[in-house]
Amino acid sequence: MFLSKCSTNSIKDAAKSIAAGHLVAFPTETVYGLGADATNEEAVAKIYRAKGRPADHPLIVHIASMDAIGDWAVDITEYAINLARDFWPGPMTLVFNRSAIAQDFITGGQNTVGLRVPNQPIALALLKEFEELGGNGIAAPSANRFGAVSPTTAEAVMDELENYLDKTLDVILDGGPCQVGVESTIIDCTTQTPQILRLGAITREMIQESTGLLVVEEIKSDIRVSGSLESHYSPSAHVVLDIEPQNGEGFIAMDSILTPPGAIRLAAPSSVEAYAREIYSALRYADAQGLTKVCIIQPEGGGLAAAIRDRLKRAAN
Repeated sequence: MFLSKCSTNSIKDAAKSIAAGHLVAFPTETVYGLGADATNEEAVAKIYRAKGRPADHPLIVHIASMDAIGDWAVDITEYAINLARDFWPGPMTLVFNRSAIAQDFITGGQNTVGLRVPNQPIALALLKEFEELGGNGIAAPSANRFGAVSPTTAEAVMDELENYLDKTLDVILDGGPCQVGVESTIIDCTTQTPQILRLGAITREMIQESTGLLVVEEIKSDIRVSGSLESHYSPSAHVVLDIEPQNGEGFIAMDSILTPPGAIRLAAPSSVEAYAREIYSALRYADAQGLTKVCIIQPEGGGLAAAIRDRLKRAAN
């Protein structure tokens, strides 16, 4: 395993490493992903082992463009095409009925597959290089141990997975901090109208405007997706929401909220977008400082703020 700055040659080498069946951690606009050839069962098994991920938990397949949807999916709806045109590349995963190429080791045994085109130049370059080598999609969940806080820097990946990756064959591409900071919106496109399975930066209002269809707010799907467990995104420190911290406890809130005396300020974002970018690194910083409790005042509002609250609710369970 080695940490690599993202030159053209290092991205080409990383694509060759994936084609050879090894793992590559790489940046996306949301969080860092841990990638493997999505058609190589043995390589994908390495992801599950490195993460400690349950075998029935599906992986998202990252593709270079929407042109590859037909390789992985069947029964593609018109509204799904509209969403792909409007928001790809971007922080959105679309769930389709799977084609023959999407095997059980990717889908967790389900008949559906999640696809995404990330909006990050390094990720796109890696996907295109892999495609030129004959590859067809990179499976890439977040590059952390299962249930832990997602990494938004290459250093966080190293801290999290150093003991679980092959030190001679696997690669971490360092593309700097992620720009969105919370995982993609996941949308079920297998029914007559789209349904949000995981909140993210692509909001309900944006989906409705793109499709012209009403998006159901209450999740009533049996499809398993990443980040859907009640407890997830959790640091070692105990997370509590919307209460004032005591002396020596960590504190995260918008910069308009003053730090109570004796509390340890971990982040003071100036906007909801900054909150999303900073929240995971702040939780990791709490663990690095050996804090046992972190008090978080959640952001108000819909859209991205609702996605942040979803992550914090799971982190607190």
